[in-house]
Amino acid sequence: MTTAASTTVFEEIESAVRTYSRSFPAVFATAKNESLYTADGSRYIDFLSGAGSLNYGHNPEPVKDALLGYLERDGLMHGLDFSTSAKAEFLTAFRDLILKPRGLSYRVQFTSPSGTNAVEAALKLARLVTGRTNVVAFSGGFHGVSTGSLAATGSSYYRQGLENTLPQTTHIPYPDSPLGKFDSIDLLKMLLEDPSSGVELPAAVLLETVQGEGGVYLAPIPFLQDLREVCDQYGILLIVDDIQAGCGRTGSFFSFERAGIVPDLVTLSKSIGGYGLPMALLLIKPELDIWRPGQHNGTFRGNQLAFVAATAALRHYWSDGAFAEQVVKKGELVQECLERRVESRFGAEVRGRGLMYGIDLSPVPGLEASKVSRLCFERGLIVETCGRDGEVLKLLPPLTISQVTLSTGLDIIISAITDLATDAECGSTTS
Repeated sequence: MTTAASTTVFEEIESAVRTYSRSFPAVFATAKNESLYTADGSRYIDFLSGAGSLNYGHNPEPVKDALLGYLERDGLMHGLDFSTSAKAEFLTAFRDLILKPRGLSYRVQFTSPSGTNAVEAALKLARLVTGRTNVVAFSGGFHGVSTGSLAATGSSYYRQGLENTLPQTTHIPYPDSPLGKFDSIDLLKMLLEDPSSGVELPAAVLLETVQGEGGVYLAPIPFLQDLREVCDQYGILLIVDDIQAGCGRTGSFFSFERAGIVPDLVTLSKSIGGYGLPMALLLIKPELDIWRPGQHNGTFRGNQLAFVAATAALRHYWSDGAFAEQVVKKGELVQECLERRVESRFGAEVRGRGLMYGIDLSPVPGLEASKVSRLCFERGLIVETCGRDGEVLKLLPPLTISQVTLSTGLDIIISAITDLATDAECGSTTS
């Protein structure tokens, strides 16, 4: 693959904080469905999907048509939190297609359009409702990098130099991690029951039911059900961060549906915008909606184009159960392929659900996920790494990806792993 334009301007002008452009050094110009293209026409299969922001792929036609129509009729572009026709249509579609069929009655808060702000709103509201300050979060969790959400994020990389500025948070081990299985519920109960534990009764417990950046670890169903019971017992609010794992990524619209639980607060962002457009929501049980007008605001909390795109996506993909069924079937294809051709052959660990999968390469001697990602990019596939030490290859293809392209992408990954594992084995043999 070739780069069509020089990256010099980015290196000269853009901040050193950039990340993805370092891992995938190409200048992209266009995109369609599951493919990205550089200006010279080089194609890359996308297993990154805007870090989960493009569940419906690039430029999906039903959503694009809705956006173009809205622009052509001079639809309102900026509305703060005005009542607008675009917002009304989104709220109606979200209520009728997502909430009602699942027996949910959440109020919908539009926060500033980044996931971290939705988490900030959830934590702030939990503290207002309970009058308590402490929050319980989990090792390996990623909830954003603004102050409140960063306090709940486990990674020391993002927290370095800022520890003393972060709000009170108690971290406990996730029920699964690189250290193995752990009885998180038992520990949480001990901390809550012991008046000398040194842990303040928390306002909320915040978690991802599938940790993305932490290495694609799934919370077991019994753990989620027990956590709901513990929170009810102690008057603690349960917050589910569904920013990456939501909007169908795990095969159901919400990732927590598999456990049959109802969180008190749910954060959504990324693919809720329907087209990669910025949008973030906090879903609130009605009795907890104690906000005063403007108490948590933001200039861009009313992204009209995102409302239009989200409405079109909901109507097209979620009017019945067919789309979710397709995601589940594609996920089964991924699981079967990776377990048969990677896990059983090389000893890597495969974890995931729906179209959110991780290939943990830490058990494979001499094989680094970063090198696999780099070789995949050279061969026309974009796939990122995650985990404590970047040891996991994270697969997030668009949910709309064709089975042919999905299989092609998997073949590229498997061939890259095979070639690098062979090189590592030969190196160890000759050394």
